Amino acid sequence: MDYYGSQMSKLIEQLSSLPGIGGKSAQRLAFHIIHMPKEQVRQLTSAITDARENIRYCKECCTLTDQEICPICANAQRDHKTIMVVENTRDLAAYEKTGKYEGVYHVLHGAISPMLGIGPADIRLKELMQRLQGDVNEVIIATNSSLEGETTAMYISKLIKPTGIKVSRIASGVPVGGDLEYIDEVTLLRALEGRTAL
Repeated sequence: MDYYGSQMSKLIEQLSSLPGIGGKSAQRLAFHIIHMPKEQVRQLTSAITDARENIRYCKECCTLTDQEICPICANAQRDHKTIMVVENTRDLAAYEKTGKYEGVYHVLHGAISPMLGIGPADIRLKELMQRLQGDVNEVIIATNSSLEGETTAMYISKLIKPTGIKVSRIASGVPVGGDLEYIDEVTLLRALEGRTAL
Protein backbone atom coordinates (compact mmCIF):
# COMPACT_ATOMS: atom_id res chain seq x y z
CA MET A 1 0.00 0.00 0.00
CA ASP A 2 1.31 3.45 -0.94
CA TYR A 3 1.34 5.62 2.21
CA TYR A 4 3.43 8.55 1.01
CA GLY A 5 2.79 9.05 -2.69
CA SER A 6 4.84 7.83 -5.63
CA GLN A 7 7.87 10.12 -5.20
CA MET A 8 8.55 9.11 -1.58
CA SER A 9 7.86 5.44 -2.32
CA LYS A 10 10.29 5.56 -5.25
CA LEU A 11 13.00 7.12 -3.03
CA ILE A 12 12.49 4.45 -0.34
CA GLU A 13 12.56 1.71 -2.98
CA GLN A 14 15.83 3.01 -4.48
CA LEU A 15 17.49 3.33 -1.05
CA SER A 16 16.39 -0.16 -0.02
CA SER A 17 18.12 -1.59 -3.11
CA LEU A 18 21.49 -0.62 -1.58
CA PRO A 19 23.39 -3.43 0.20
CA GLY A 20 22.81 -3.56 3.97
CA ILE A 21 19.81 -1.21 3.79
CA GLY A 22 16.50 -2.81 4.72
CA GLY A 23 13.03 -1.32 4.42
CA LYS A 24 13.06 0.51 7.75
CA SER A 25 16.56 1.94 7.23
CA ALA A 26 15.57 3.07 3.73
CA GLN A 27 12.49 4.78 5.15
CA ARG A 28 14.58 6.51 7.84
CA LEU A 29 17.13 7.69 5.24
CA ALA A 30 14.38 8.90 2.92
CA PHE A 31 12.81 11.02 5.66
CA HIS A 32 16.25 12.38 6.56
CA ILE A 33 16.92 13.35 2.93
CA ILE A 34 13.51 15.04 2.61
CA HIS A 35 14.25 17.18 5.67
CA MET A 36 17.77 18.14 4.56
CA PRO A 37 18.33 21.64 3.13
CA LYS A 38 17.92 21.58 -0.67
CA GLU A 39 21.54 22.66 -1.24
CA GLN A 40 22.81 19.76 0.87
CA VAL A 41 20.67 17.34 -1.18
CA ARG A 42 22.15 18.83 -4.39
CA GLN A 43 25.67 18.27 -3.02
CA LEU A 44 24.83 14.66 -2.11
CA THR A 45 23.39 13.85 -5.54
CA SER A 46 26.29 15.65 -7.24
CA ALA A 47 28.84 13.66 -5.19
CA ILE A 48 27.13 10.37 -6.12
CA THR A 49 26.95 11.27 -9.83
CA ASP A 50 30.53 12.59 -9.97
CA ALA A 51 31.87 9.51 -8.19
CA ARG A 52 30.05 7.15 -10.55
CA GLU A 53 31.26 9.02 -13.64
CA ASN A 54 34.88 9.64 -12.61
CA ILE A 55 36.02 6.72 -10.45
CA ARG A 56 37.85 3.97 -12.31
CA TYR A 57 40.50 1.29 -11.74
CA CYS A 58 44.12 2.29 -11.14
CA LYS A 59 46.25 1.16 -14.11
CA GLU A 60 48.81 -0.34 -11.72
CA CYS A 61 47.02 -1.96 -8.78
CA CYS A 62 43.35 -2.01 -9.89
CA THR A 63 42.08 -0.14 -6.81
CA LEU A 64 39.36 2.46 -7.23
CA THR A 65 40.60 5.99 -7.94
CA ASP A 66 39.63 9.15 -9.79
CA GLN A 67 43.09 9.38 -11.39
CA GLU A 68 44.90 7.17 -13.89
CA ILE A 69 47.33 6.02 -11.19
CA CYS A 70 46.18 5.96 -7.54
CA PRO A 71 48.06 8.03 -4.90
CA ILE A 72 49.69 4.90 -3.41
CA CYS A 73 51.12 3.68 -6.73
CA ALA A 74 52.16 7.23 -7.64
CA ASN A 75 54.09 7.63 -4.37
CA ALA A 76 57.83 7.18 -5.05
CA GLN A 77 58.45 6.69 -1.30
CA ARG A 78 56.56 3.36 -1.33
CA ASP A 79 58.38 0.04 -1.81
CA HIS A 80 57.23 -0.96 -5.30
CA LYS A 81 59.11 -4.28 -5.04
CA THR A 82 56.66 -5.57 -2.39
CA ILE A 83 53.06 -6.17 -3.47
CA MET A 84 50.26 -7.05 -1.05
CA VAL A 85 47.37 -8.83 -2.76
CA VAL A 86 43.94 -8.04 -1.27
CA GLU A 87 40.40 -9.00 -2.25
CA ASN A 88 38.89 -5.51 -2.39
CA THR A 89 39.57 -1.80 -1.90
CA ARG A 90 38.11 -1.91 1.65
CA ASP A 91 40.85 -4.41 2.61
CA LEU A 92 43.47 -2.04 1.17
CA ALA A 93 42.04 0.80 3.28
CA ALA A 94 42.16 -1.38 6.41
CA TYR A 95 45.90 -2.02 5.92
CA GLU A 96 46.58 1.63 5.13
CA LYS A 97 44.97 2.63 8.45
CA THR A 98 47.70 0.69 10.30
CA GLY A 99 50.26 3.12 8.89
CA LYS A 100 52.90 0.36 8.96
CA TYR A 101 52.84 -1.18 5.48
CA GLU A 102 55.19 0.61 3.08
CA GLY A 103 54.75 -1.46 -0.07
CA VAL A 104 52.10 -1.28 -2.78
CA TYR A 105 48.94 -3.31 -3.36
CA HIS A 106 47.09 -5.33 -5.94
CA VAL A 107 43.29 -5.48 -5.65
CA LEU A 108 41.65 -8.63 -7.04
CA HIS A 109 38.03 -7.42 -6.78
CA GLY A 110 36.86 -10.82 -5.58
CA ALA A 111 38.02 -14.30 -4.70
CA ILE A 112 37.89 -17.64 -6.47
CA SER A 113 34.62 -19.40 -5.61
CA PRO A 114 33.62 -22.42 -7.73
CA MET A 115 30.29 -22.59 -5.83
CA LEU A 116 29.41 -19.08 -7.06
CA GLY A 117 30.89 -19.66 -10.51
CA ILE A 118 33.80 -17.26 -9.93
CA GLY A 119 36.99 -18.58 -11.48
CA PRO A 120 40.54 -17.18 -11.83
CA ALA A 121 39.56 -15.33 -15.04
CA ASP A 122 36.84 -13.41 -13.15
CA ILE A 123 39.24 -11.62 -10.79
CA ARG A 124 42.26 -9.41 -11.52
CA LEU A 125 44.88 -12.20 -11.65
CA LYS A 126 46.05 -11.53 -15.20
CA GLU A 127 46.93 -7.96 -14.21
CA LEU A 128 48.87 -9.24 -11.17
CA MET A 129 50.91 -11.64 -13.30
CA GLN A 130 51.72 -8.79 -15.72
CA ARG A 131 53.01 -6.69 -12.81
CA LEU A 132 55.28 -9.54 -11.74
CA GLN A 133 57.17 -9.23 -15.05
CA GLY A 134 58.76 -6.13 -13.50
CA ASP A 135 61.15 -5.85 -10.54
CA VAL A 136 59.26 -7.52 -7.65
CA ASN A 137 60.88 -9.17 -4.60
CA GLU A 138 57.85 -10.34 -2.59
CA VAL A 139 54.13 -10.91 -2.94
CA ILE A 140 52.18 -10.89 0.33
CA ILE A 141 48.83 -12.66 -0.02
CA ALA A 142 46.30 -10.95 2.27
CA THR A 143 43.05 -12.59 1.21
CA ASN A 144 40.42 -13.42 3.82
CA SER A 145 40.59 -16.57 5.94
CA SER A 146 37.38 -17.86 4.32
CA LEU A 147 37.28 -20.92 2.06
CA GLU A 148 37.28 -18.61 -0.98
CA GLY A 149 40.17 -16.54 0.38
CA GLU A 150 42.23 -19.66 1.13
CA THR A 151 41.49 -21.13 -2.32
CA THR A 152 42.56 -17.86 -3.95
CA ALA A 153 45.74 -17.71 -1.83
CA MET A 154 46.74 -21.26 -2.80
CA TYR A 155 46.04 -20.60 -6.48
CA ILE A 156 48.11 -17.40 -6.50
CA SER A 157 50.92 -19.12 -4.62
CA LYS A 158 51.09 -21.92 -7.20
CA LEU A 159 51.16 -19.36 -10.03
CA ILE A 160 53.96 -17.25 -8.52
CA LYS A 161 56.33 -19.84 -6.99
CA PRO A 162 57.80 -20.94 -10.37
CA THR A 163 58.86 -17.32 -11.02
CA GLY A 164 61.23 -17.36 -8.03
CA ILE A 165 59.50 -14.39 -6.36
CA LYS A 166 59.05 -14.80 -2.61
CA VAL A 167 55.41 -15.51 -1.69
CA SER A 168 54.11 -15.09 1.86
CA ARG A 169 50.69 -15.28 3.52
CA ILE A 170 49.45 -13.01 6.31
CA ALA A 171 49.19 -14.71 9.69
CA SER A 172 45.79 -15.50 11.11
CA GLY A 173 44.70 -16.63 14.54
CA VAL A 174 43.39 -15.39 17.84
CA PRO A 175 42.07 -11.80 17.71
CA VAL A 176 43.27 -9.27 20.29
CA GLY A 177 40.91 -9.43 23.28
CA GLY A 178 39.53 -12.82 22.24
CA ASP A 179 38.83 -15.51 24.84
CA LEU A 180 40.33 -18.84 23.80
CA GLU A 181 37.31 -20.84 24.96
CA TYR A 182 35.07 -19.10 22.38
CA ILE A 183 37.40 -19.42 19.39
CA ASP A 184 36.90 -22.20 16.83
CA GLU A 185 39.40 -25.04 16.42
CA VAL A 186 40.65 -24.00 12.96
CA THR A 187 41.51 -20.50 14.21
CA LEU A 188 43.25 -21.93 17.28
CA LEU A 189 45.25 -24.34 15.10
CA ARG A 190 46.31 -21.48 12.80
CA ALA A 191 47.35 -19.41 15.81
CA LEU A 192 49.46 -22.33 17.09
CA GLU A 193 51.07 -22.98 13.69
CA GLY A 194 51.80 -19.26 13.17
CA ARG A 195 53.35 -18.73 16.62
CA THR A 196 56.40 -16.46 16.90
CA ALA A 197 59.31 -16.38 19.33
CA LEU A 198 59.19 -13.84 22.14
